[in-house]
Amino acid sequence: MSKSKFNTIYIAVGLIPFLMLVFPFFEIANRATPIIFGLPFSFFWVILWIVITFVALVVLYRLDPDQDEEEDV
Repeated sequence: MSKSKFNTIYIAVGLIPFLMLVFPFFEIANRATPIIFGLPFSFFWVILWIVITFVALVVLYRLDPDQDEEEDV
C-alpha cells in the first residue's frame, strides 16, 4: 500500500468516528431507549464508536507501510 493511500485511510478512520459523535450525526443516537448492557442508547453509541476507533487504529498500525522500516533500524 502506498504511503499517500495509507495516510488518506488513516485520516478517514480518525475523522469518521469524530463526526459520528458530534452534531448532527449524534442525533441518530440521542435517546434514552433502548437500554443496551444497562446503558442508555446514547452512552452505548459513544462507547461503541470509541471501541470501533480503537480497533480500526490497531488494524492500521499493523498495515503501516513504514512499520517494516522501523524494525530494520
